[in-house]
Amino acid sequence: MKMTCEADLSDVIKGASGPLQVLGGGTRGIGAVGEALSVAGLSGITLYEPGALTVVAQAGTPVAEIEAALDAENQRLAFEPMDHRGLLGTAGTPTIGGVFAGNYSGPRRISVGAARDFLLGVRFVDGQGAIVKNGGRVMKNVTGYDLVKLMAGSFGTLGVLSEVSLKVLPKPETQQTLVLHGLDDVAAIAALNAAMGSPFEVSGAAHDPAAGQTYLRFEGFEASVGYRMGQVKALLKDRAAEMSALDAGASVELWSGIKDVAAFHGQEGDVWRVSCKPTDGAGLAAKAGALAHVFDWSGGLIWLRTGKGHDLRAKLGDYDGHATLVRADAGTRVALPVFEPEAPGVAKLTQGLRARFDPKGILNPGLMGMAA
Repeated sequence: MKMTCEADLSDVIKGASGPLQVLGGGTRGIGAVGEALSVAGLSGITLYEPGALTVVAQAGTPVAEIEAALDAENQRLAFEPMDHRGLLGTAGTPTIGGVFAGNYSGPRRISVGAARDFLLGVRFVDGQGAIVKNGGRVMKNVTGYDLVKLMAGSFGTLGVLSEVSLKVLPKPETQQTLVLHGLDDVAAIAALNAAMGSPFEVSGAAHDPAAGQTYLRFEGFEASVGYRMGQVKALLKDRAAEMSALDAGASVELWSGIKDVAAFHGQEGDVWRVSCKPTDGAGLAAKAGALAHVFDWSGGLIWLRTGKGHDLRAKLGDYDGHATLVRADAGTRVALPVFEPEAPGVAKLTQGLRARFDPKGILNPGLMGMAA
């Protein structure tokens, strides 16, 4: 079912007696069960105030449409939402509702925050068909702040987003990337964390072991970018024998690939996403037994490509973080949950939230530790 207005969405959920698989643009394939319920028809920017740095859009609005409108005003989605299509081999169109439902955030998260940090307000339909409005359309309005945050990253299990209000930021004048060559994982992550701990405003910190390259991005006014990159280069001069720099065009292309995990496009195997402390990144990658891995967020985000059916969680054991199964065949998804199993206390909270927002248990059942 493809919804075209919020009232119809409410009516369908009120009348539903079985599970519903909530969909946006159909690009992510999160593996929920039930009758497909698409909000792609709820589309369009309803308010854009460049001077206030705010946008209001219906949940099914394509991300590309929003980015085009922002680009015309020299603004951007600073949290760099990932496009999953290349990694997952899917079609469809990424939507802004899907971005916030999954809290999808790119390399710049380490400097500006996650997608949820830019979400000002939401409208959604809960599991009983009630239409809920929470938050505001301007940055100073924090009414219902916690509920706005709760919906970001809930993957449609608490309610179906129909409209989002978000903060945007101006585009920088330019960017450049400092490339360190020949570092192993331990040395690369140490260098990334040294740079991130400096006062020189690094907006991206990643490492690709297969390429033997470590990346640090600098954005802003041209003179500032050049100065800050020079300072970090001097800071790291004893850590890397060879360094080079990418200009603005090459830097934009590089970070687009890092954001979308281009290193794994067209490559066989399962794909896992591990969030951890940056200082644990190298050790966890060594334990994983993966076919390939790349680091983002200064080592705090590890993308791993493994053999089919590989139980990465069992391999990694206990650590401060979690692993999400992003790409796998249907059999593996049955055997291994998409999300990290919740601790008992967290599971109890989750069940309480689900009982409050979706007492019939019909919205994306089976995800995030909740039984179908």
